[in-house]
Amino acid sequence: MHSEEQAEQAMNELSDRVYTALRDGGLDAESVLELACLFEVWDVSTPATRELLDRSAADLTPPDLARLGKGLLVETRFEPSFALEPRLLSALEQALEVVERDVRARGITGAFRLITSDGGSLAWVEFQGGYRGSAGIRPPIFDGDIHVPLGEVADIVQETIMDLTGKVWPVCATHNRGLHVGWDQERTVWRCTGDGAHTVAPVGELP
Repeated sequence: MHSEEQAEQAMNELSDRVYTALRDGGLDAESVLELACLFEVWDVSTPATRELLDRSAADLTPPDLARLGKGLLVETRFEPSFALEPRLLSALEQALEVVERDVRARGITGAFRLITSDGGSLAWVEFQGGYRGSAGIRPPIFDGDIHVPLGEVADIVQETIMDLTGKVWPVCATHNRGLHVGWDQERTVWRCTGDGAHTVAPVGELP
């Protein structure tokens, strides 16, 4: 393995270790400082790396380590894999179950399942043996809370069904137009552009 590959692997392993310790407890100064040093070697200088390297390890309190460890991950756009953070896949499965209610309500049959990339950082929705959506999806994490990306999952299910069946789905029964995902009073909904646009139903509650 080349030195660059070894350094990248070490960085990924340390980032995983810091993320896990932040989530489960037990974060130590050694891991955070080692990660900061690796970032600086790779010319990735951030406020968190600079503060860590400017201060004595003995002066870093547990709250300091938590703040700076989180800062390192945020500033370097760290994203845990599905293997490291199983709650990510659970959030997607929860969203898929909701969208699937709309699929069945409109008489569409066929199995849906989530498939993940080799690295385990992105997922796609598979339907009838195929899938669409080249970018993939993953739930966002804010301050340790995973948010169910219902709108994204509805979008990718819609795209996959239409690409693989050649039919528009779902359709407004009143205007015979294809619906699109939107938001209404902080809810994820199906919207129609007919008659100046209107909400047909929340996602998961199509008649």
